[in-house]
Amino acid sequence: MANSSFARAVLLRMSKSRWLAERVMTRSFARRAVKKFMPGEELTDALAAATALAPDRLGSILTKLGENLANPADADAVRAHYLDVLDQIARRGLDAHISVKPTQLGLDFSSDRCAEHMEALARRAEATGSIFWIDMEDSSYVDRTLELYRRLKAVQPKVGLALQAYLRRTPQDLKSLLPLNPIVRLVKGAYAEPAHVAFPAKRDTDFAYYELSSQLLEAASQGRALPIFGTHDLTLLDRIVAKAQSLGVGDGGYEIHMLYGIRMDAQRRLAAAGRKVKCLISYGNAWFPWYMRRLAERPANVWFVMKSMLPG
Repeated sequence: MANSSFARAVLLRMSKSRWLAERVMTRSFARRAVKKFMPGEELTDALAAATALAPDRLGSILTKLGENLANPADADAVRAHYLDVLDQIARRGLDAHISVKPTQLGLDFSSDRCAEHMEALARRAEATGSIFWIDMEDSSYVDRTLELYRRLKAVQPKVGLALQAYLRRTPQDLKSLLPLNPIVRLVKGAYAEPAHVAFPAKRDTDFAYYELSSQLLEAASQGRALPIFGTHDLTLLDRIVAKAQSLGVGDGGYEIHMLYGIRMDAQRRLAAAGRKVKCLISYGNAWFPWYMRRLAERPANVWFVMKSMLPG
C-alpha cells in the first residue's frame, strides 16, 4: 500500500511538469502508450470510436483534453468546437454527450463569461437530446464549479456535474445539491491533494464512494437525482447494483461510465446485461497531464504500459 501511494504521488507530481510534458509528448513510444486510452488526437478519431461502440449498446462521452487556458480568447474557440461536436453527434444519431472542464471555458479569467459559454453549450445539448457535463478539477476549483452548476441548473435542467469521492468535503457538497434534483457523475478523484483535503488511502476513498453512491441511489428512488457511477472497480459496482435493486432503482435509473480502453469487455458485459453504460472518449493533443493521472489511478498500469511498448 505504501509503495502504491508513493508511486501515485510521483505520477501526479509528474503530471504537473510542463518541462516533462514537452519532452515526452514528442516521443513515439509515448504516443504508442497513450493509444491504449485514447483512439486518437482528432475529433474524427473520437467520433469513429463512438460509432464503433454503438452496436454493443455502449454510449459515449466525448471530451477534448486541455485545461487552464492561457488566453481568454481561447475559450471562445473551445465553445465553438463543442457546439460543432454536438451538431456532429446529432447528425450521426449517436447516444453521446460532451464533458467540459470549466477552465477550458475561461473560468480562470471570468466566472460570468464561463457561465455564458456553458449556457450556450447546455442549450445546444438539450436541443440535440443530450446532457451537458461539467467536469470537476482540483479542489481549488470546487466552490466556483458548484456555483456554476447551480447557476446553470436553474435554467437548463439537463446538466450533469462530476463529484470526487476522495475529497473530504464531498458529502456536504452532495447534500447541498440534492434539492436541485442533480445529475451527478461520482468518480474517485485523480488530482494531487493534501491529506487534509482528500483521503490519501484507497480504502477510505472506496468507503466514501459507496456511501455517496448509496445516498445518490436513495435520492434516485425518490426521483430526486440521476446517479452516474464513474468507476472501473467491478467489485464496488456489484455492490452498487445490488444496492440499486434493493431500493427499487431500475437499470434506467442510473448509469455506469468508464474510460475508453479500460475494462472494455466488462463494459460490453454490463451493457448486454441491461445496464446503461457510456464510455468516456478523450481526444486532443494536450494529453500528458490527463495520461499521467490515468496511470496514477492504478500505478500497476505503468508496468503494463511499459510491456505494451516492447516489440513483439
